Amino acid sequence: MKKLAVLLVAALLLPFGAYAKTKVDVAKIYGNIKVVNSGADYKVKVVNSSPDLKVKVVTSSANSPGKWRMVTASPDYKIQFVNAFPDFTIKYVDAFPGPVR
Repeated sequence: MKKLAVLLVAALLLPFGAYAKTKVDVAKIYGNIKVVNSGADYKVKVVNSSPDLKVKVVTSSANSPGKWRMVTASPDYKIQFVNAFPDFTIKYVDAFPGPVR
């Protein structure tokens, strides 16, 4: 009977695990970034502590993780700023951008 109960619980929980969202590899998010209100590649929340990614806004050569060049056309990624349920969090910095480990 206990085995049946365990199997029943596992069968009920298994589908939810299949739909779980995977964590974003923030080390790949750099380059030309366009801020949008809908149709974003990623939803981002700006925080003051414990970010997933430290971002430095640059005007040229956004060629390493955490360096973002804000553009209005031809973006590498489109982001939407949100207050809840972000894909990842960022903190703006002046030095040492990149993923937080």
